[in-house]
Amino acid sequence: MSSQIKKSKTTTKKLVKSSPKSPPKAAAENQIFSCQFEVFGHVQGVFFRKHTQKKANELGITGWCMNTPQGTVQGMLEGSLDQMTDMKYWLQHKGSPRSVIEKAVFSENEPLPINNFKMFSIRR
Repeated sequence: MSSQIKKSKTTTKKLVKSSPKSPPKAAAENQIFSCQFEVFGHVQGVFFRKHTQKKANELGITGWCMNTPQGTVQGMLEGSLDQMTDMKYWLQHKGSPRSVIEKAVFSENEPLPINNFKMFSIRR
């Protein structure tokens, strides 16, 4: 009888290879990314920065934007991939009501451990 017990114990033991675990889905969704942007066209003197700040706040994006001497608007965005995608679309195709966007250029999305900014601000 003891031989039967030993036999069943040895047959139920299995070697399990450990595989690298991917981050939990919730952790991946909460990952923060940042990117820089520059918007070209008629984007100064048309409340572009104010509308950019309003849209960023609606989406939960942090960062900043500012006018440049070259007549563009530059800035930094921080948020989830979904938030970044929505904000990039808005910067490329919508903007303020009186703006005329020729193009918008974005750096690669860089993962961040935490936000560098607490809000979205307009720099002068």
